[in-house]
Amino acid sequence: MTADPTTVDRMQSGDEAGLAPFRQLTTLTRLGGGRYEAHIDPIWTIGPKVHGGVMLAVTAAAARDELRGTVGEAAAAMQPIAASVDFLGAPTPGDVILAVQVRKTGRQICLADVELTQGDRTFVRSTVTLGFPEQTPPVHQVDGLADMPLSPPDNADDYQPASPMGQIVNVAKGCHLRLDTTSAHFLSGRTGEAAVRLWARPYDADDEDLDTRVLFAMMAADISPPVLMNLGKMGWAPTVQITTYLQRIPAPGWLRVMSSAKSIGTVLFDEDHVLVDETGAVVAQSRQLAMAPK
Repeated sequence: MTADPTTVDRMQSGDEAGLAPFRQLTTLTRLGGGRYEAHIDPIWTIGPKVHGGVMLAVTAAAARDELRGTVGEAAAAMQPIAASVDFLGAPTPGDVILAVQVRKTGRQICLADVELTQGDRTFVRSTVTLGFPEQTPPVHQVDGLADMPLSPPDNADDYQPASPMGQIVNVAKGCHLRLDTTSAHFLSGRTGEAAVRLWARPYDADDEDLDTRVLFAMMAADISPPVLMNLGKMGWAPTVQITTYLQRIPAPGWLRVMSSAKSIGTVLFDEDHVLVDETGAVVAQSRQLAMAPK
């Protein structure tokens, strides 16, 4: 089901009361035989193409739905704790089909393969690991982003629709996104470290639902602008492969996000995301291999 114009207008104007666009995105129609249908609204795009983290989240939703339908009550509390995704292409917004094959069922860990197709073409192949996220505070963690405010300050960039970023990052219409202007040097035409910080939070009605909050965190592990932009390298940087880990269920509220690169070549570069919730715990991480803009 597409978002009607009134809904889109409310999202763009900041009137989010009662809206749950991410839950709508990840609520799938069961077709039977391990097949599901999802509708990806145009707001879930970067430019004209569907955002990679959105496709990862939708495949994780399909794996979770199929597992719960297969295993039943024993899998009710399981969540996708890892997803390894290969992108064969970039679909356009609209209806997609997700075909799930459960590879393993166990008391602690289950595995499923998911293919996302549109028309007669496969665009995404995903391997999803499902299990039980951590319930207790971390014993040890390095990337706590302790020096980053819990919520965005007034000078954070909010992807205004008329701005260069707002015109491309349509995903910002379906959730709250704020860029840390002290790290996003490209916003002011400067160069700097290959690292960008930002804040992400689903709309309130999405944030209230635990299952939706989990999938939003997995999507947000691919939410940063390419860090190459801080090096003056602008343009589309398509993801080749991404692996995302969800270690614990995020607390409601803002997620602090750090994106950084360790190795950048002329053709390929890596990019890591670390997500910390308002309790200070690392909730999700990702590593991706992407292609540098030409």
